[in-house]
Amino acid sequence: MSELEDQQETYKAIKEACFRYLMRREHSQQELLQKVSAKGFIKQDIVPVIDELIEQGLQSDARFAESYARSRVHKGFGPLRIQAELQQRGVGDCPFDMAVEDIAGSWSLLLEQVYSKKYAVAACLDNKEKLQRSRFLQQRGFPNEMVRRLFKQLSL
Repeated sequence: MSELEDQQETYKAIKEACFRYLMRREHSQQELLQKVSAKGFIKQDIVPVIDELIEQGLQSDARFAESYARSRVHKGFGPLRIQAELQQRGVGDCPFDMAVEDIAGSWSLLLEQVYSKKYAVAACLDNKEKLQRSRFLQQRGFPNEMVRRLFKQLSL
């Protein structure tokens, strides 16, 4: 087999691998690169294939970010956590606030939903319980100020 045929076979195999991943769900460029690299292909061969998929509109980091954020909002995660997770996946600069607007209306409403789902609203909590609940919400990715406002609103 000639070198040109070998390159064409590699290109075709990389493209098929990318298609298989993209058929299951949206992937960021970084995720595709990592997953296809794990199959034994080298980065120099993978990047042109991913660039072609982007040109054809088959891969989009913005579309991935919105899809990912939508699923995380649906599971009750806040903006800080979602932003950090998107940065880990290589798309930290993509806006995703539309996902929360579609699902919960606003971050504050989502915070209230997450809180009320986890805890029964109690009239009077000791400091230890407040701190524990606050930590839970912060681990979910809600900013301190937003959590404080919620507690103030609920008069806890």
